[in-house]
Amino acid sequence: MSKGTEGHFDTLPIGRLGLIPLNSSAALGKKVDDYLVSWRKGRGNEFAEKYVAAYEGYERDSYIIQSQVPRFGSGEAKGIIARNLVTGEIERHGAHAVVIATGGYGNVFFLSTNAMASNGSAAFQCYRKGAGFANPCFTQIHPTCIPVHGDQQSKLTLMSESLRNDGRIWVPKKLEDVKAIRSGAKKPSDIAEEDRDYYLERRYPAFGNLVPRDVASRAAKERCDAGFGVNETGLAVFLDFKTAIERLGKDIIKQRYGNLFDMYEEITDVNPYEQPMQIFPAVHYTMGGIWVDYNLMTTIPGLYAIGEANFSDHGANRLGASALMQGLADGYFVLPYTIGDYLSHKIQAPKVKTDTKAFDEAEKGVKDKISKLLSINGKQSVDDIHKKLGHIMWENVGMARSKESLEKAIVEIQALRKEFWKDVKVVGKANEFNVELEKALRLADFLELGELMARDALNREESCGGHFRVEHQTEEGEAKRDDEHFVYAAVWEYKGENEAPELTKEPLNFEFVHPAQRNYKD
Repeated sequence: MSKGTEGHFDTLPIGRLGLIPLNSSAALGKKVDDYLVSWRKGRGNEFAEKYVAAYEGYERDSYIIQSQVPRFGSGEAKGIIARNLVTGEIERHGAHAVVIATGGYGNVFFLSTNAMASNGSAAFQCYRKGAGFANPCFTQIHPTCIPVHGDQQSKLTLMSESLRNDGRIWVPKKLEDVKAIRSGAKKPSDIAEEDRDYYLERRYPAFGNLVPRDVASRAAKERCDAGFGVNETGLAVFLDFKTAIERLGKDIIKQRYGNLFDMYEEITDVNPYEQPMQIFPAVHYTMGGIWVDYNLMTTIPGLYAIGEANFSDHGANRLGASALMQGLADGYFVLPYTIGDYLSHKIQAPKVKTDTKAFDEAEKGVKDKISKLLSINGKQSVDDIHKKLGHIMWENVGMARSKESLEKAIVEIQALRKEFWKDVKVVGKANEFNVELEKALRLADFLELGELMARDALNREESCGGHFRVEHQTEEGEAKRDDEHFVYAAVWEYKGENEAPELTKEPLNFEFVHPAQRNYKD
């Protein structure tokens, strides 16, 4: 355990768990982070100079698959085709094994808490080359994000989960107070305590504001859908520290959350010590990803996927501290040993040549795709079409999904994909630094991945974790699972352009623990 300066065990204020010992997540994470930084500055630099060739500023555009094998119709991974983002040059890189550690695909929604450059293209190209894609519809929506503030916004800002430990989430009980706050006639602090609906505390008395992210997010959506959203768009609720400041004092709250409060004020020009924050759910993490076995190998021999790029450590809900967990488990404890075992069988294999038919075909495919994008010369920018896709995804494949909305999404995404390939305008040239071309290549993948997510959600006729089907809920509006028919990982196989993917069901067997309905009320 980690002890503070006064000799007490340090604690981490985190939603779902309240105050937990810091060694469970933050202290361990900080110590690991400190160790890694120290190692990187010392032995890491020495190691990298000797053994690592770093290629910064590259986008991977294709994979080289050779030697056909039966499973999923794929072959061995033999390298990649990459585009130098600065010069636009297409390059070949041969290898006896390939590892993708390229993160998730949350930006298919256009607006998310991910960095704008984060994309699912690397994983999706693996899928197109024969790797199975598992549970693509499992998306985590984070409840404490700064709400959307305009049409020109490019990403959303995440406020730490820890804020829910001391903050209380509420909306006004009266619609007239909601209207007064929206118009500016009243401040949130003007609303009397008895006129505030602390809806998480009301609905989930056992956990209150510390319910899991998917539960808190859906509850916020329900209140806003009912007309109680507190900002001008009607898509925000309050996160209030008034009670915590009265109980603990401003200095304690400042010690715990001062940097977050400062960040919020810089973005919104509202002082959260005096007025409550406004928050609303946003896409944050994708639990689905490339299917891997226990060795972290995909269905393509020699192709490995680690971190958020794979599906392995999560079900319909993301596990806590998963970035640290997967960084350590996948990258430190598992992959160095499993990939070494794989490569040990190739110790006599010669260096992979890049002047082969497989590399020729892969490079030609990338160049043809780039040429086609640049030649369309339509009227719509890449961002214009991406925003349309994001709207389709958020409204139909977001926090609440239904058979009708998902079928609608599939049809609309297919139409939008045709529109993209007919009317997108990509300025600039191929052989130069070209951000619009980068975005267009990613959007082409998103337009297929979004449909795959909708198909997966349509197939899974139950509610579980971040996947909520409105037809499958309890009388109280909670997620209703179907463990008789859907206890499996849905692994999808690419079957070709404009062809429906094929589903393989991998059963989930529980020997020591058994699934049970979640309950945060008692």
